[in-house]
Amino acid sequence: MTALNQYQRLEGTALWRASPDDQRREVIVSLGDATIVITDMSDRALAHWSIAAVERANPGGTPAVYHPDGDPGETLEFTEDASDMVAAIEKLRQAIARRRPKPGRLRLYSFLTILAGIGALGVFWLPEALVKHTLSVVPLSKRVSLGEEIVKEMRRFTGPKCSESAAYPALSRLANRLPDLDGQPQTLLVFSSGINGVRALPGNTMLIDSRLIQNEDGPDVLAGNMLAAYVAKGKKRPLETLLEGVGIVSTFRLLTTGSLPAEDIRKEAEALLAAPAAPLDTEALIETFKRYDIRSTPFAEWLPQSEPARNTLTIKEPFPDTAPTPILEDADWVRLQGICGG
Repeated sequence: MTALNQYQRLEGTALWRASPDDQRREVIVSLGDATIVITDMSDRALAHWSIAAVERANPGGTPAVYHPDGDPGETLEFTEDASDMVAAIEKLRQAIARRRPKPGRLRLYSFLTILAGIGALGVFWLPEALVKHTLSVVPLSKRVSLGEEIVKEMRRFTGPKCSESAAYPALSRLANRLPDLDGQPQTLLVFSSGINGVRALPGNTMLIDSRLIQNEDGPDVLAGNMLAAYVAKGKKRPLETLLEGVGIVSTFRLLTTGSLPAEDIRKEAEALLAAPAAPLDTEALIETFKRYDIRSTPFAEWLPQSEPARNTLTIKEPFPDTAPTPILEDADWVRLQGICGG
């Protein structure tokens, strides 16, 4: 989203704390068109917030205090001389809010629409129609929240995400280099166990198997897995997969109340961890490698010998004679390889 281009890459200082038990510390805040990146005074990334999921703790109050939606313990406090930064954040939040259905109106509109469908042909009782309607009205902030809930459930099997702060800037640059097919930057989370390949979640979140980083000499294989996930996501959105799995009753509950039962979130987390990788659409994938200016051969060579797409991705390499744009600089890749510590 580019609601206010004049605020892209605006920077300033603020006071940040990760939890209520932590001391506040001075940080540098970089404001993009859809994200807030928080780094320490040595330019080490500390946090990466989506503006769509940022709340203000004291609307209209001074100093302005913000926190991620659902986590009031982590705060970002701006001093009075940071009025430009606060104004920019507020305008971006307002721009997002204007595009977001109002909760009361959303529930009323959904209820009346479903009643009309029942009275006519009962179309909204059909699972496919109900899922499509829900997909069209669930806002980004709710998708982000659902993705976060799924990650919390997954941690029972995966453990915590890899969090070596020195690798965060490289991870952020990778996310900016490889936005999804809609041009949306992804929140990338790396896990040392439990994740097989790359998994896409609702809310522009992607989970990455650390072996794609630590066992490879460069970012090509990781990039290939990300592009394959983007192609699969283009055919069926993660939220659509989630809704098809939870069924009509839970989908209707999300539509009318904005939440899903905890049991559905738990089952979805387990299903995602156990699900095999989506079949590769070779032709679409080759076009995607070309679009992102990335070679397909390294990814093809990483695939199992039994994978039908392996030969085609090699033969139809979009850059057989030219050097494409680097995915990451070598120094960034080395830093990223240390994201899980050790």
